Amino acid sequence: MPYYTKMGQFPRKRHTQFRRPDGALYSEELFGTEGFVGPTSTLYHIHPPTQVSGWKGVYKTKPEYVEQDVMRMRHLKTAPFKTQGDPVTGRVVLFGNADVEMAVCQPAEKMAYHFKNGQGDECLFVHYGSGTVYTMFGALPFGRKDYIVIPKGTIYQIVFDERPGDGSDNEAFGSHPKAAMPYGKFVLFETVNASHILPPPGYISKKTSQFLEHSPYCERDLRLPELPMTFDERGDYEVRIKARDQVHSYMYSYHPLDVVGWDGCYYPYIFNIDDFAPIVGKLHMPPPIHQTFEGHNFVICSFCPRMLDFHPDAIPVPYNHSNIDSDEILYYVEGNYKARRGIESGSISLHPQGIPHGPHPGTVEASLGKTFTDELAVMCDTFRPMYPTKAALGLDDPQYPESWRADSHAPFENGKARAEGQDVDTWA
Repeated sequence: MPYYTKMGQFPRKRHTQFRRPDGALYSEELFGTEGFVGPTSTLYHIHPPTQVSGWKGVYKTKPEYVEQDVMRMRHLKTAPFKTQGDPVTGRVVLFGNADVEMAVCQPAEKMAYHFKNGQGDECLFVHYGSGTVYTMFGALPFGRKDYIVIPKGTIYQIVFDERPGDGSDNEAFGSHPKAAMPYGKFVLFETVNASHILPPPGYISKKTSQFLEHSPYCERDLRLPELPMTFDERGDYEVRIKARDQVHSYMYSYHPLDVVGWDGCYYPYIFNIDDFAPIVGKLHMPPPIHQTFEGHNFVICSFCPRMLDFHPDAIPVPYNHSNIDSDEILYYVEGNYKARRGIESGSISLHPQGIPHGPHPGTVEASLGKTFTDELAVMCDTFRPMYPTKAALGLDDPQYPESWRADSHAPFENGKARAEGQDVDTWA
């Protein structure tokens, strides 16, 4: 995590007596990573966290990838994505590899249990909806366009707010009738290689771990856990734990969020994409300037509304490029995508390593003189190929690679720019 913080009650010294009001000792837990040499937090529980029972398997989670020998550009439309499950069971993996999985979730049900991912870190991007993530570190109220970073091993429950049912979000969710309106929609990036999702090292001081001045966000932009934190209740509580490519069910005789205090550098937090301060330049800047988080062998970037390049002869759209070491996945959030055929809110594009890609024909000329873009997207670049699942193929447009053909996007017609007046496609 970026910096040390603390919350609630705890003793002045670690590993010393700290007693409950009834005289019994609170149970101290060192919650750490990388064999005691990575980031840690120390938590104090009302009950010993080892008092659990049950341990039965519930369902398998290992995704099945298809078309692993096919390399082509892809476009998925998730607007008609099926509303299903709860914020955990409703997750559908669309792409993945040995380092990271990308899923989409549009839950229809509430979580009746708590969850812990013992296999990897999670980064949720909330496209629509609001609510609270109740964690062992405290509550995290969330809303639209929030990144929610939940480190490996954190016990939590996602509670979405009820939707108004007035049809106000029908455009956002496509053609769903009011009665079928989902609680929200989020995209999930999950590590599967034991790495952690952290701010990029280039943004952080090596000496103090403080965000540096050139970073597009800083500590003030992070929203940390808050009250309520402690639930002192007895009963039967299910905690589902994901590990070894399977979800297991454990039973607690007390509320699993029974922490009265903690301190350290390992905890969940929220960052809203609108708080990202884009870096702009005289000429077109490459995608690394949009980097927001990083795991081993992948990065997560935020393409935000921003001023465009200000050289008098600048071409604002990205140059054609072959990133021969990376696959590039973009989730389109909002804005106007007229300059890239068929792109809409909720679209996902995949451009695999080694295949040149760039602006559609006609959009370079149309971009000249533009000074601002209002488009918003989340990108994941990986150093291994991202393979699709069967669910991804069900949303895939096989004609997407043909969309660059000049005969369908002729830049000029009767001597005039055919794309004149269209908005600028500024994606990498």
